[in-house]
Amino acid sequence: MTTPVPRLPANDAAMALVDAASRRLQWIERPLPPLAPGQLRLRVHTCGVCRTDLHLVDGELPGTVLPRVPGHEIVGTVVELGPGCRRFAPGDRVGVPWLHGTCGDCGFCGSGRENLCERAQFTGWTVDGGYAQYAVANEDYAFAIPPGFNDEQAAPLLCAGLIGYRALRMLPDARSVGLYGFGAAGHLIAQVALAQGRRVFAFTRPGDAAAQALARTLGVSWAGDATEIPPLPMEGAILFAPAGELVPRALELVTPGGTVVCAGIHMSDIPSFPYRTLWRERCVRSVANLTRRDGQEFFAWAADHPLRLHTVRYPLARANDALDDLRAGRITGAAVLDCRS
Repeated sequence: MTTPVPRLPANDAAMALVDAASRRLQWIERPLPPLAPGQLRLRVHTCGVCRTDLHLVDGELPGTVLPRVPGHEIVGTVVELGPGCRRFAPGDRVGVPWLHGTCGDCGFCGSGRENLCERAQFTGWTVDGGYAQYAVANEDYAFAIPPGFNDEQAAPLLCAGLIGYRALRMLPDARSVGLYGFGAAGHLIAQVALAQGRRVFAFTRPGDAAAQALARTLGVSWAGDATEIPPLPMEGAILFAPAGELVPRALELVTPGGTVVCAGIHMSDIPSFPYRTLWRERCVRSVANLTRRDGQEFFAWAADHPLRLHTVRYPLARANDALDDLRAGRITGAAVLDCRS
C-alpha cells in the first residue's frame, strides 16, 4: 500500500511542452498519478534549467512524446511513498537527476555501465520532470542532498555537477584542462578541477565578460573566448557548449595524447578536419548520461568540499523566460526555477 500524506491536492500544476511547433511551455493541470512500486512523490522545491531542457523545447531531442514536462535537476521533499520504498521517508529532501531508471538486466546494467542501457528512461524527456509543483521519481535512482547546500544551490548539482564530474573523470591524468562553455557545469567543474590541483582555462562566448569575470573569481588560470589561445598548453578539454565546430578547435590546442570530451546529450555536427589534428594519439569521446555511482561519488565529494554556486532564480511561471535567457547567453552561472512561487 502507498503511504498517503494528508492534504495532497488532486491535481498538479506544471509547465509543459504541448505544441512542438510553438517552442513555448504552457501551464497545464493534471491529476496526480498513482505511484508504482519503488516510486516517490515529491513536492518540488527547485528545478535547475539545463541546456538539455532547451534542446527538448527546440525540438532537437528525437522521440519526445507530448505533452512533456521538462526538468531533470529536481530538489524536493518526499510526500508519498509507493509500495516497497525503503531508502527514503516522508519529509526527506531528495534530488532527482537525468537518469530516471534502467532495465537492470542488460549487459550494460550488469557491468556498471547503466548509463548506456538501451531501455533507460530519462527525467524530463521520456518521463515528466520537475517544471512542476509535484514530481514522481524512482527511489533507486534518487539521491540524498548534502545538508550544506540549500535548495537553490543543490539543483545544479544534479546535472551540471554530475555530468561535469563524469566528464572530468575522463581526464584522469590531465594536469591542465580547458572548459568550453562556462555556464552551470563549467563554473562547478572548474572548482572541482582546481580543488584537485589542476590548472583550468575557461572559454566563453565571444564578449561574455560576465562569465569570464566569474571564472577569474573562482581562480582559473586564464579566461577568454573560444577563438583565443590560452597562454599555456592544455592536456585535456571538456566541451559543455553544444557547438560541434569547437571540437577540431579544441583538438588543435590539446597536447599530444590529450583528450577532448563532449559532455552534452546534443551537439551540432562536427565539421570535417584533417587527420593531423587528431594524430599523435589525441582522442575525442562523448559522455552519455550518468550512473548512480557517479552520483554517489560526486555527492560524497561535494559534502566535503565547499562549492560556490552562482545561480539566477526564476519563479516557475517564468520558465519560458529562463529558457529564452539561456538560449541568448544572458545567464551567468546556473538558472534555477523556484517551484513554490
